[in-house]
This record gives sequence, structure tokens and C-alpha cells, in this order.
Amino acid sequence: MDQVKIGRFIAACRKQKDLTQLQLAEELGITDKAISKWERGKAMPDTSIMIELCDLLEINVNELLSGERINMESINLKNEKLLLDMTKEVEQKNKMIWATRRVLLLSSLVFCLISTAVVYRFVPEGIWQYAIMAALVAVLLVPGFYATKLDVTVGTYKCQKCNHEFAPTYLEELLTPHTTASQFFKCPKCGKRSWCRKIVNGKTVRF
Repeated sequence: MDQVKIGRFIAACRKQKDLTQLQLAEELGITDKAISKWERGKAMPDTSIMIELCDLLEINVNELLSGERINMESINLKNEKLLLDMTKEVEQKNKMIWATRRVLLLSSLVFCLISTAVVYRFVPEGIWQYAIMAALVAVLLVPGFYATKLDVTVGTYKCQKCNHEFAPTYLEELLTPHTTASQFFKCPKCGKRSWCRKIVNGKTVRF
């Protein structure tokens, strides 16, 4: 906060109300020396009297702490920009998570296929081959569970019967039959089962 700017603003508002430092001080129950310190930027109003000071000067706390009058239209524009920036940030984050899920699933599938081919080619059929194949399946399950967790984090699913969008639980996501971009859910609204499409950032995804 710029105390000098705030002090000048307090002085200007006081003068607009035709109040002397002494008169303002008496209204607030403090000394005129305290008012002088504020207006010279040497001190700040105590929080216990800040609301009362704002009422006397007919300003709000945001204006006091900003040291200037704030146009409501300007505030609305700033809030709109902030909301847009937040929305864009969420969309970018969702895209990144979805891309991570895609890479995770593809890399896991490629690893599994290559590893299976290597095992069949170089490991004789028997207990060791079965053990290695079981280990590969276990390794593949780890990224699969993580990809499912990412899937729950991002977006929603759209019921094909009533178009209701909903977010499933992790357990529902894990146990329900699914393809790469849809799952066979029971809609919490209409109660019917259908292949619900995945919706991310308002768009239906393919994979």
C-alpha cells in the first residue's frame, strides 16, 4: 500500500466534506495529530475506526486502501477479466491433464505389447514366462489406475438419454465398462444406463 497516496486521498476527501483535521478527529474520537500523520503518509488509520472513517468521508474501504476513487464499471471489467483468466487457466490445466492421460495410456500399451513380444520370443514357455507375464500385467495396472484418477479429475460425463452431465466417483469410474472416451454409467438424474460421452471444457472428447 502507498501510504503517501492514501494520506493525500484522505486529505482530499476531508476537504470535500468541509471538515478540518480537528473536526474529523473529534468525530472519530482521536487527536488531530493522528489525522495529520495519516495525511502526511506517516501512519495508517487503525482498523477499528477504518469503517467509521469511510462512512464520514463517504468512501468504501477499497477506495481508502487504494488511495483513489474506484469506478464501479472499472471494477466489473477487472472482475470479468479475472474470471476469464481463471477459466482459461482451468481449461489449460484440463487439457494438460487429459493429454497426460492419453500419453500414459498409449505408452503403457506400447510397453506392454513390446514386452509381451520379447517374453514370447526369448523366454521359454513355462513357469518363468507366466511369472513375467503376470508381472507385466501388474505393471500395466499402475498407470491404468492413475489414468482413471486423472479421468475423474477432469470434465464430466453426458447421459445419452437425458443429456444430464455428472461426475462419477473414482470407484464408479474404475468398475464401470468403458471405451477410451465413454463409459456405461447409470445416470443419477434419469436412472437409465447408457454409454455416456466424456465432456472436457464443454466439448465431447474422442480419446
